[in-house]
Amino acid sequence: MAQDKPLSDRIRDKAVELGFVACGVARADAAPRAAERLRQWLAEGRHGDMIWMEERAHHRRSPTGLWPEVRSVIALGMSYAPATDPLALEDEGGVGRISVYAQGKDYHDTVKKALKALGRWLVQEAGGELKVFVDTAPVMEKPLAEAAGLGWQGKHTNLVSRRHGSWLFLGAIYTTLDLDPDKAGRDSCGSCDACQRACPTNAFPAPYQLDARRCISYLTIEHDGPIPHEFREAIGNRIYGCDDCLAVCPWNKFADAAAANTAFLPRAELMAPDLDTLLGLDDAGFRQVFAGSPIKRIGRNRMVRNCLIAAGNSGAASLVEPVRTLLSDENAAVRGAAIWALGRLDAAICEAEAGMRRDAEVDERVRGEWDAACS
Repeated sequence: MAQDKPLSDRIRDKAVELGFVACGVARADAAPRAAERLRQWLAEGRHGDMIWMEERAHHRRSPTGLWPEVRSVIALGMSYAPATDPLALEDEGGVGRISVYAQGKDYHDTVKKALKALGRWLVQEAGGELKVFVDTAPVMEKPLAEAAGLGWQGKHTNLVSRRHGSWLFLGAIYTTLDLDPDKAGRDSCGSCDACQRACPTNAFPAPYQLDARRCISYLTIEHDGPIPHEFREAIGNRIYGCDDCLAVCPWNKFADAAAANTAFLPRAELMAPDLDTLLGLDDAGFRQVFAGSPIKRIGRNRMVRNCLIAAGNSGAASLVEPVRTLLSDENAAVRGAAIWALGRLDAAICEAEAGMRRDAEVDERVRGEWDAACS
C-alpha cells in the first residue's frame, strides 16, 4: 500500500504525478557556502542593476534567514528540454531569438501551481507548516537543489542534471518537518569548459563565476536603459535571453524532450519571430503578443530596444524603415537603439536624420548615440 512507503518516497511519487521530473530533500542548513559566495558576488558588483539582490540578501543567504522555522527543503525540477537546437537561428537575419524557457507558458504560473498542490498534499499527509517558492522570492534555488541531489551547479553557474541536462525549472518547498535528506549532487563538469567558450560576451570571469553585467540574459531582460555599446554586436539576434552556455553542455545529450512539461511547448509565433513585426508593437500590441508569457514582464520598451539591436546586427535592408520610424519614439532607450541600428543598416540615411534630429534631442545619452553613429 502507498501508506507503507516512507514519506520521502511518497513525496517523490506525488511530485512526479504533478509534473516534476526531479525531487530531493535537503536540510535547511545544507548549503553553508552559498552565503559567502553571494556576499562576494554582491561586493564585486556582479549583480549589476539587480538592486533587489542586495536589498534582500539577508533573506537569501540561507533558508532560515527567510523563515527561521524551516527544517527541511524539498527541491523540485520541472523539465523544459527543447526538441530542437536552441542555436539553430544564430545566423538567420530578420528574425529574433527567444530563450527556450520563454517560448511557452509562463513557468512561474505552472511551477507554482504544482508546488502548491504538492504542499497541500504534504500537509494532509504529514502535517507541519510550509512555504512554496519559484524564483520571485529570495531563495537560493540552485545551491539548495544541488544539496538535495538534483544535480550540481555547473561552470555556467546553472544547475546541471545527469538525466535532464541544463533544462530544469527549479522550485522549492520549505517545511517545518524533519525529512530524511538525500545525498548531495556531485560536480561532474570535469575538464569541460564548453559553456565558458560559448559565451558571446565573456560573462564568465572564471569557472563557476558569472558577471551578470556581461550576460546577454541580464542585458536583454533585467537591464533597463541603453545596452552598452561593447555588447551590442555580440548580442546578435537574441531579443530575450540567451541559451548558448546551456545549449552546449554535453550532459544535454541525456535530456529527453518528451519529459518536458507540455505547458512549456513553444508557441509557433515565438520560435522565430519577425523583427519587422515586433518593431511595430505599441504597449497594447506587446501585451497581446506576449500574454501568458514570461516575456511580458520586461514591457514593450525593453523588448523593442532589444529588437533594434538585433535589427542593427541583421544587415536586412527591409528593416531600415521600421527602424527609422522609431527615431521618434517616446522612450529614450528605444530612440538611442534605433539610431545605432540605423547607422549599421544605412549610414547615409542615418547621417541625414542626424542633421534634422540631433540638436533637438533632449536626452543627453541619445545625443551621444547620434554623435557615435555619425563619427
